[in-house]
Amino acid sequence: MGVGNSTLIDGELSLRPAAPEDLDLLATWFADPEVYGWWGSEPLSRETVAAKYTGARRPTVESLIVEQSGRPIGYAQFHAEDQRGGSLDMVLLPEFCDQGIGSRAARLLVRHLRERLGWRRITVDPAVNNHRAIRAWEKAGFRAERVVPDRSEGPSLLMSQEDRAQ
Repeated sequence: MGVGNSTLIDGELSLRPAAPEDLDLLATWFADPEVYGWWGSEPLSRETVAAKYTGARRPTVESLIVEQSGRPIGYAQFHAEDQRGGSLDMVLLPEFCDQGIGSRAARLLVRHLRERLGWRRITVDPAVNNHRAIRAWEKAGFRAERVVPDRSEGPSLLMSQEDRAQ
């Protein structure tokens, strides 16, 4: 499963595997209220970031750094739920939101998951009050299914993209 050592590229946008060398960068991001406000709702310790977001959970969870023109601007991850598909999550630094970058990165990752891993169903679950993320996921082809009320940080909107052609 996953991207291995490959980098997914679409022009100046790329998604590369996260690595232990990214720990300082990721620890800074996940300590920023504008980032963790949409990702778990509390700052993450350096130890948690090292254990969960630098590639240590591969192949169960694939961690990626989103880059624009070689500059790290966000984090994405995906994991399989079964052989048909799985889910993904993404967060961009606030100054890179509202530029279409998130939906482009999502489309790039979805294309990889479909073409290389054969995923047919892909889900995301942004917070119901994260309207910017919901719009970005919609622009990437995801459609709302239902509200999931039981998350610790509040309700989320389950969104999916299904490839019925396969």
